[in-house]
Amino acid sequence: MKKRHQQKLIILSVGLLLAFNMPLLLLFDSSEAVLGLPLIYVYIFSVWLLSILVSLFVFMRYYE
Repeated sequence: MKKRHQQKLIILSVGLLLAFNMPLLLLFDSSEAVLGLPLIYVYIFSVWLLSILVSLFVFMRYYE
Protein backbone atom coordinates (compact mmCIF):
# COMPACT_ATOMS: atom_id res chain seq x y z
CA MET A 1 0.00 0.00 0.00
CA LYS A 2 1.31 3.42 -0.88
CA LYS A 3 2.25 5.87 1.83
CA ARG A 4 -0.42 8.40 0.84
CA HIS A 5 -3.18 5.77 1.08
CA GLN A 6 -1.99 4.84 4.55
CA GLN A 7 -2.03 8.52 5.49
CA LYS A 8 -5.60 8.88 4.24
CA LEU A 9 -6.71 5.90 6.30
CA ILE A 10 -4.97 7.27 9.39
CA ILE A 11 -6.72 10.62 8.90
CA LEU A 12 -10.02 8.75 8.55
CA SER A 13 -9.34 6.84 11.78
CA VAL A 14 -8.53 10.01 13.71
CA GLY A 15 -11.64 11.68 12.29
CA LEU A 16 -13.77 8.74 13.42
CA LEU A 17 -12.17 8.85 16.84
CA LEU A 18 -13.19 12.48 17.12
CA ALA A 19 -16.64 11.92 15.61
CA PHE A 20 -17.49 9.13 18.06
CA ASN A 21 -16.03 10.94 21.06
CA MET A 22 -18.48 11.50 23.93
CA PRO A 23 -18.60 15.34 23.90
CA LEU A 24 -19.53 15.38 20.22
CA LEU A 25 -22.05 12.59 20.66
CA LEU A 26 -23.74 14.53 23.46
CA LEU A 27 -24.39 17.39 21.04
CA PHE A 28 -26.72 15.10 19.10
CA ASP A 29 -28.38 13.53 22.15
CA SER A 30 -31.68 15.38 22.03
CA SER A 31 -35.34 14.54 21.80
CA GLU A 32 -35.57 15.66 18.17
CA ALA A 33 -36.34 13.08 15.52
CA VAL A 34 -35.50 12.78 11.84
CA LEU A 35 -37.99 10.64 9.93
CA GLY A 36 -39.11 9.12 13.22
CA LEU A 37 -35.59 8.15 14.33
CA PRO A 38 -33.76 9.81 17.21
CA LEU A 39 -31.14 12.30 16.09
CA ILE A 40 -28.24 10.44 17.73
CA TYR A 41 -29.02 7.27 15.75
CA VAL A 42 -29.11 9.22 12.51
CA TYR A 43 -25.77 10.84 13.37
CA ILE A 44 -24.04 7.57 14.33
CA PHE A 45 -25.21 5.63 11.29
CA SER A 46 -24.51 8.48 8.86
CA VAL A 47 -20.95 8.86 10.15
CA TRP A 48 -20.55 5.10 9.96
CA LEU A 49 -21.85 4.98 6.37
CA LEU A 50 -19.67 7.92 5.37
CA SER A 51 -16.58 6.21 6.82
CA ILE A 52 -17.36 3.03 4.88
CA LEU A 53 -17.74 4.99 1.65
CA VAL A 54 -14.51 6.95 2.18
CA SER A 55 -12.52 3.81 2.98
CA LEU A 56 -14.04 2.07 -0.05
CA PHE A 57 -12.96 5.01 -2.21
CA VAL A 58 -9.42 4.86 -0.81
CA PHE A 59 -9.14 1.10 -1.37
CA MET A 60 -10.60 1.27 -4.87
CA ARG A 61 -7.99 3.87 -5.80
CA TYR A 62 -5.32 1.63 -4.25
CA TYR A 63 -6.16 -1.38 -6.41
CA GLU A 64 -6.22 0.56 -9.71
